[in-house]
Amino acid sequence: MALEVGNIVEGVVTGITNFGAFVTLPGGQTGLVHISEVADAYVKDINDYLKQNEKTKVKIISLDKNGKIGLSIRQVTGSGSPRQGRSRRGERRTSASFEDKLARFLKESDERQSDLRRSTDEKRGGRGNPRRNSDYVNAW
Repeated sequence: MALEVGNIVEGVVTGITNFGAFVTLPGGQTGLVHISEVADAYVKDINDYLKQNEKTKVKIISLDKNGKIGLSIRQVTGSGSPRQGRSRRGERRTSASFEDKLARFLKESDERQSDLRRSTDEKRGGRGNPRRNSDYVNAW
């Protein structure tokens, strides 16, 4: 079977690195799925999405003169969800609407800001005990 850019084929993951995964194609050739081509979502750990000896469908996105084959999983599936739809901790991942994501972001941001304020106030001696300029004037 001749490999052409745009073809979708099934291969076996033969190696996983921190920058991508190597996939052996039906003709015995090996190509690379770069970490940016694994899923639509940000991929911090490729092991959340792929595992060794797993069969997966890939799209051929580039063929180099030197024999290098560029592959993409995300262009085949378009889902961007990890295998079996679960995170590393076993939680179910669901797609949230923009409003839900924004609300969660605002809540987390407010919590971080209040923690930062509290920490800063403790270093200054608290809000209830502000220093006055007159204390410094009387010291002279």
